[in-house]
Amino acid sequence: QVQLVESGGGLVQAGGSLRLSCATSGVIFRIFDLGWYRQAPGKQRELVARITSGAGTNYADAVKGRFSISRDNAKNTVYLQMNSLKPEDTAVYYCNAAFVVAGANYWGQGTQVTVTS
Repeated sequence: QVQLVESGGGLVQAGGSLRLSCATSGVIFRIFDLGWYRQAPGKQRELVARITSGAGTNYADAVKGRFSISRDNAKNTVYLQMNSLKPEDTAVYYCNAAFVVAGANYWGQGTQVTVTS
């Protein structure tokens, strides 16, 4: 059974930092591309950051230079370090694991991030 469990969300003031973690089980972690997405109220879910199985990364323009995605294949965990947070970063953040060739695509339950001004 595949599980993705996010943690690390919370309430923080603008300019602060948070580190999100997503622990996975039931997948061959090292071959999956991993991503963090977010969904704010009334908006569509959007990609925040992505890291491939080969550790290549890409970021949404809105978070470039402030957020950093990383993965630890030994711990089956992907991280999102969020610095210089802004109120517009407020959203539910979701972890995603995808192995496109096999049509595998999994989501976590989400963790709330709230940034106050």
